Amino acid sequence: MRKPSLLMITIELPFPASSGGRMKSWNMLKYLQSHFDVTLVTPLKYGSDYLDEFAHKTQLKGFYHDRVEIPRSAKNLALSYLLARPLNVLRSGSSQLKERVESIAADYDYILLDHYESFQYLPASYAGKVILHTHNATYLMWERYAEAGDSLAIRAASALEAKRVKRYELAACQRADLIFASPNDIDNLVAIGANRSKFRETFHLGDDSQLELPDMEFDSTQLKLFYVGTLNWEANIDGLLWFFERVWPALKIKHPQLTFEIAGGKPDNRIVEAIRSLTDVKLLGFVDDLEPHFNSSRVFVSPLLFGSGIKVKVLNAMCRGIPTVTTPVGAEGLAAEDMKHLSINHNASDMVDSIDRLLVDKVAWTTLRDESRALVKSRYTWSKVLGYMVEEISALSPRH
Repeated sequence: MRKPSLLMITIELPFPASSGGRMKSWNMLKYLQSHFDVTLVTPLKYGSDYLDEFAHKTQLKGFYHDRVEIPRSAKNLALSYLLARPLNVLRSGSSQLKERVESIAADYDYILLDHYESFQYLPASYAGKVILHTHNATYLMWERYAEAGDSLAIRAASALEAKRVKRYELAACQRADLIFASPNDIDNLVAIGANRSKFRETFHLGDDSQLELPDMEFDSTQLKLFYVGTLNWEANIDGLLWFFERVWPALKIKHPQLTFEIAGGKPDNRIVEAIRSLTDVKLLGFVDDLEPHFNSSRVFVSPLLFGSGIKVKVLNAMCRGIPTVTTPVGAEGLAAEDMKHLSINHNASDMVDSIDRLLVDKVAWTTLRDESRALVKSRYTWSKVLGYMVEEISALSPRH
């Protein structure tokens, strides 16, 4: 008996798994190959350096790609308005790939749209089952940025983009037969008109192999904070700049020996410039092995002020058991309780107090270590999440 055929369309090569979104897409692709004959279609938005290694690590029925490098610029923003599509949809578009999908779509039982931007590739005539996998309720990220932007112009442009993305995301949800999203994103997409009955819960996870590692020990850590993330992503930039200005100076008064290490490649110039005036804050660049940094750091911080969906950096730190201090945005979508699984803070003053406590209170530190790992083990492992996704896809009646 043949495997059902599935065409997966994603907006970037999901390899290497160097971000939360890529990690989810990469693990999902590998798992799907065990249950379906999978063909992948993707624009190469960030170059083609890893194509050979990617092909070696997969067993795809087919693989179609096109180099697409459309910068985020005023010119392309104007073009996106002319073409009546959100900017990131324009930046993920390839006429060559659209023609390819149009020519092969009828051969597949399922089309899986990974990210809402992939909706542009779905042929109007496709008669099989359509699955949408959302990584965020993206319109909400733009709405929050419209509230947090540095200037009136940025806030106004972000508010307009939020409206365009909202319409596009809703159209994708209405066309799909089945939608996978995190719990909070389900609520946010239903709020704009999506049909709740189509949704199934999924999660962006971290490296759950860390659950096999021994517990970290308070006395083996240093008086050090740690952060890892994509340093040219606006939500991360905004959160770190806020942390530098509102949290770090107060912590240094309380703990003059405290240091802060930040891992992530290609940092935005605003981060680089801000760090020049700070004491004991270090940019590590891209770090392939995070384990030594987790083991030596006493607290992980994720100071996010806007964004949506589950934050992999937070879940990854919880998985390792390093006590994690974040915001309500950073804790979204997780069944986590304040000062049991995470420290969840609504303002800078609270964050200063929480970090201060975890730097010196071994009992509170140990509670967060143990309870965060237990929560991840019970709810947030790849085998649980991806096994459920395959069951739900298979429950759809494929086209005959």
